Amino acid sequence: MTVVLDPAASGTRRTLARPTAAGIGAGLVLLACVAAGVWAFASLKINVATMADSAGNAVNFASRMLPLDFPPMGELLGLVWQTLAIVLCATALSVVLSVPLALLAARNTTSSAPVRMASRTVVVLARAAPDVVFAIAAFRIFGLGGMTGVIALGLHSVGMVGKLYADAVEEIDEGPRNALRAAGAGRLQQITGAILPQVLPSLVATALHRLDINLRVSVVLGFVGVGGLGYALATAIGRIDYQRAMALALVVLLLCFAAESVSGAIRRTLLHQEEPRGRRRFGGRGVRSLPVVATTPAEPASVSLAAVSAERGAGSRRISPRWDVRRVRHCVLLVLGIALLVASAVRSDVSPAALGKGLGSLFPTIGDFLPPSGGGIWATLFADLWTTLQIAFAGTLIGLVLALPLGTLAARNVVRSPAVARTFRTVILLIRGIPELILAIVFVVVTGLGAVAGALALGIGSVGLLGKLVADSLEEIDSGPARAVLAAGATRRQVFFAAILPRAWPSVLAHLLYQLDVNIRSATLLGIVGAGGIGYDLLNAARVLHFDVVTTVVLLILAVVLLVEGAAMWLRKVFA
Repeated sequence: MTVVLDPAASGTRRTLARPTAAGIGAGLVLLACVAAGVWAFASLKINVATMADSAGNAVNFASRMLPLDFPPMGELLGLVWQTLAIVLCATALSVVLSVPLALLAARNTTSSAPVRMASRTVVVLARAAPDVVFAIAAFRIFGLGGMTGVIALGLHSVGMVGKLYADAVEEIDEGPRNALRAAGAGRLQQITGAILPQVLPSLVATALHRLDINLRVSVVLGFVGVGGLGYALATAIGRIDYQRAMALALVVLLLCFAAESVSGAIRRTLLHQEEPRGRRRFGGRGVRSLPVVATTPAEPASVSLAAVSAERGAGSRRISPRWDVRRVRHCVLLVLGIALLVASAVRSDVSPAALGKGLGSLFPTIGDFLPPSGGGIWATLFADLWTTLQIAFAGTLIGLVLALPLGTLAARNVVRSPAVARTFRTVILLIRGIPELILAIVFVVVTGLGAVAGALALGIGSVGLLGKLVADSLEEIDSGPARAVLAAGATRRQVFFAAILPRAWPSVLAHLLYQLDVNIRSATLLGIVGAGGIGYDLLNAARVLHFDVVTTVVLLILAVVLLVEGAAMWLRKVFA
């Protein structure tokens, strides 16, 4: 008997694909990222001993923050309303700017490659530059007030909103658009009649999600002159009034929880309405199904004109949907939303006069930021940039270690008990509602100024988003392989590691790289409150009016963020 050792000679197939150069390179890059996270964690000396040494500071901080000192109710409601007004106007501005940008950036709506590339570049630059940079520039133009926050948050939000809108436009069903084009509709008619109705659910969901993010970011911008709760919080911290500061932080936390709950309810109301029976969706309108005549094989199927006439009735053809309860409710919500937006614009001091006055000083302000300069502190800038990267990598590693088990236990297809999954989902939601700036303030007081506070704040803050994304990735996989392995007698642990985790791994990897990208920008912002890194240099340069140094810091951060984003895109392509 002859034993054949060569799989090719025996006709058998390999169970594993041969490694490719791209796969090996991607694996090495991932190992380098993990090694960087471990190295950053160790070099920052984040360990049990550090936490034990800070226990006394934590007790002292707790005694200094209690009892909480809330502002008078009238003043507090005014701060809350100002913050919400700025966030609402900023989100609306980002939507108004992102819709045309998305249409110009999508392949199926713009045939010109240079135009698509220019639009995508604008979106990427808006996303890569930290929010505080837009706030510094807007403060220079508009001064202290709500207008600064609206412009800063609105322009930065275009980076996320515009990208997601462009992706949604590229994924539409081309059938309705082709039908309108065949009927002689123009470009604008195709957009309003076939494209926008299909992407409307995505537009609403993205806008509501960005609203939650802007509410958290508005607290950070308070440290550079944007009014509302963030500015009051920054003032209290400047006075070392921890009783007032932590009271305002608690208000921000509760406001974030409430905003996320309300936005979730609105998404469920607007985007998950059950369609009436006998109707099918076409371009966002309800279209009654036409009766079809049963035919013989020799006779082609056709729509019976008599049946259509009987269905419609003589002279009763309708173009618009009927006014039912759902349509009335939607119209009422639309009117209330417009009224709220107008009131928010008034409260935020948004007006054509203020905008025109600010635009008049736009070009002189741009001249203040150019050309970029190191201000004689190049060595300090590069050292602090390195510290920022350490904070980002260490925070991402902490978030990964904590988010993987939490996200796994929150996935309904992994745990047996739905109650357990809901409990861990709630825990993730609660962590996600805490702004990272508040975590950074607490850790700065407890552990002292420096990178340790920033890494711990980013690590805890990453659990909220990364845990949710991990749970969603595990739940979205095809359940067929898992059921097959389970039917073969495997344990639940074997099912998880053999059929669930390998299929969810590409999505988890993409989310992890996205979290690293976000943490690099967040690490810059946390430097404003003493968490170390290049953000501290950014704030100091703005305070002493060295805007050329601000530009240099922005370019350094931009280069790092674009490098990480390019590597992330390549890794997602290799592991897809």
